[in-house]
Amino acid sequence: MTRQDAFKLVRERLKNKNLIKHSLAVEACMEKLAEKFGEDKFKWALTGLLHDLDYEETKDDFSQHGFVTVRVLENYKVSQEILDAIKAHAGHMQRDSFMAKALYAVDPLAGLIVAAALMHPDRKLKSLDAGFVLNRFKEKRFAKGANRQQIMCCSELGLELKEFIEICLSAMQEISSNLGL
Repeated sequence: MTRQDAFKLVRERLKNKNLIKHSLAVEACMEKLAEKFGEDKFKWALTGLLHDLDYEETKDDFSQHGFVTVRVLENYKVSQEILDAIKAHAGHMQRDSFMAKALYAVDPLAGLIVAAALMHPDRKLKSLDAGFVLNRFKEKRFAKGANRQQIMCCSELGLELKEFIEICLSAMQEISSNLGL
């Protein structure tokens, strides 16, 4: 599967523009992490782009989240590692691969970073730094949907929270025009 094919599939299956932007943000973060760890940047980025492909379809039955995506992707040449990471991010299997651990932690962090940008006076990712995002992380009522425990799983990657935020924030800043932030 090419990146172009994957993005086309995302646009076909996700109608909510914010979900598409979320997929792009997670893609960017995963690619930046792969680069840091010397992993396959294309595979990691593709996993991030496709991870919520079924979100709109399964939002009322979250027990199916991830499984529907895997069924769709079985018609394409997608590695089992990608399929397993997608199932693991939704809590349906153990996070056995380094990539699955990264996806699990990145998913809510991307949302937290977007929420932080939206509450910043100029609403721009480029105006944020890791300290600003970290302060929002510590506010329990801020972006309650961004699971802090899940984000803290960055430790499974050998990363401190601040460094993890710096990496993902930098990735998202690089594509800020695509995110509208």
